[in-house]
Amino acid sequence: MGSYDLTGRTALVTGGAQGLGQGMAEALAKAGAAVVIADVQEDLGRQTADAIKQSGASSGFVRLDVTDDDNWAQAVEAVVGEHGGLDIVVNNAGVEITGLVADLNPADVRKMLEVNVLGTSLGVKHAFRAMRPGGVAGNGGAVVNISSVAATIAFPGIAGYSATKSAVDRLTRVAAMESGKLGYGVRVNCVYPGLVPTQMGNQLATDVVDVGLFPSVEEAIGAVVAQTPAGRLGEVADMADAVVFLASDAARFITGTGLPVDGGMGM
Repeated sequence: MGSYDLTGRTALVTGGAQGLGQGMAEALAKAGAAVVIADVQEDLGRQTADAIKQSGASSGFVRLDVTDDDNWAQAVEAVVGEHGGLDIVVNNAGVEITGLVADLNPADVRKMLEVNVLGTSLGVKHAFRAMRPGGVAGNGGAVVNISSVAATIAFPGIAGYSATKSAVDRLTRVAAMESGKLGYGVRVNCVYPGLVPTQMGNQLATDVVDVGLFPSVEEAIGAVVAQTPAGRLGEVADMADAVVFLASDAARFITGTGLPVDGGMGM
């Protein structure tokens, strides 16, 4: 039987300072991994890392702009230097900017493309380079990319975001195939989180009201719940547990797949 025990492994979580990323980092640490918070929010990121340390786990912080190739190389070098390896990379950092297609703002779409697609792509690149045979870590590992239920449904107001998260899904599958064909020993999967009332999720509910799609935040949230067979919004723990599973040996024969954690919304 597979194990969720991650003792002895080192994980890097992008966008780990708050929200879903923070929950994922805490869950990985609880499973036994040493966890490095990678974020542009330095004060908040260090606070999250310190809180994980206070729970008795090993944790640290590295400043990382996921859109910067050189910054990625430096961050991975720092993680391996401090913790002696790198086994898990969670590409969670992302941005969502609501807007109607008829009012599309090119700058907003470019920002989402930069963070959500390029940032995740660079995360996979540097995970591969570190984890593959001959890399600075060199023991294989697991990459978990965070897509979204937005990649699988047609919810109004999030066309640009949906497009970028669909790209994360396709990237995941191609990267998994390359890893297998080239003998990297790195599994690559993604998660499709449903709507979670984090700061980002709450902002989305407000934004779709502001652009005239719903009369109130309550009705916007109600529309999401109505499309969800489980009958509720997601919780941070729902997403974090899925990441731990995909990073663990319990998922040792799973690669190139997307795991919906959306209460059935995207079925």
